[in-house]
This record gives sequence, C-alpha cells and structure tokens, in this order.
Amino acid sequence: MIHSAKDFWSGLIYICFGASAILLARDYGMGTAVKMGAAYFPTLLGYLLILIGSISMIRAFVVRGTAVGALAIKGLLMVVGAVVLFGLLVRGTGMALALPLLVVVSAAASSRFRWSPTLIMAAGLTIFCVLVFLKGLGIPLPVLGPWFAG
Repeated sequence: MIHSAKDFWSGLIYICFGASAILLARDYGMGTAVKMGAAYFPTLLGYLLILIGSISMIRAFVVRGTAVGALAIKGLLMVVGAVVLFGLLVRGTGMALALPLLVVVSAAASSRFRWSPTLIMAAGLTIFCVLVFLKGLGIPLPVLGPWFAG
C-alpha cells in the first residue's frame, strides 16, 4: 500500500524522464569516459534519474507522507505562461525587460506574492543574468532589444 503519494508520483516522474533520456540517446555514439560521445551524458543522467526515482518510489511504500494537494491550475498556467511570454519577448525587448517580466508574472502565481521582494528579486536576477550570460558567456541575446532601439 502506498503511504506517500507525493513520493510515489515524483518517483514515477523521475523514472519516466530518465527512461526518456536513455531512449532518446540510444541513437548517438556512447564513447568512453575519456572521450565521451553524444549519448554518454544523457544516458548517465537517465540512469541517475531512474535510480533517484526508484528510491523515491520505494520510500513511498515505507515512509508515511502527506497527501497530494489539489492541482494549482492558476499557478501552473501563470508560470507556464510567464515562460512562454519570456520566449516570445526576449529577442524583441531584450533580457533587461523580458526577464523581470518573467519573474513578476511567475511570482504572482504564488498566494504569498508581495511586490517589494519580487521587484528586488527581478532586478537582482536580471543584473546577474545579463552579467553572466550575456557579457560573461557571450550568449547572443540583446540586453535591450530592437523594439526599443528605435
């Protein structure tokens, strides 16, 4: 009998993702530990996910857990919508506007949403991502997009 539905379902999700990674990587060359092929890392990660999922599923039958709550449709839609909105806007508006919008819309999905910490997080995350990803790693995304370049 399942004692922890959360552990059971999360374990099943881990196993499904791990199996999918292994199945998708099977058409690529594996290589060796010294000279890794394209399938090496996804296969290794897939097996690791299956191991974690198996441990979680075994735990579901041993340790009593809390019940799974109701599916938060509003929060799910807002977070997914924020990611889609980011993807649609980032090339046109740039990271400096698309990323704070992503943070604010995602945070608004929470019942504990507050403006001050959200705006601080949005500003800090935007500065960090612009410095690390755009300036440091040279990711080809604009800081301020062509929609505002005028």
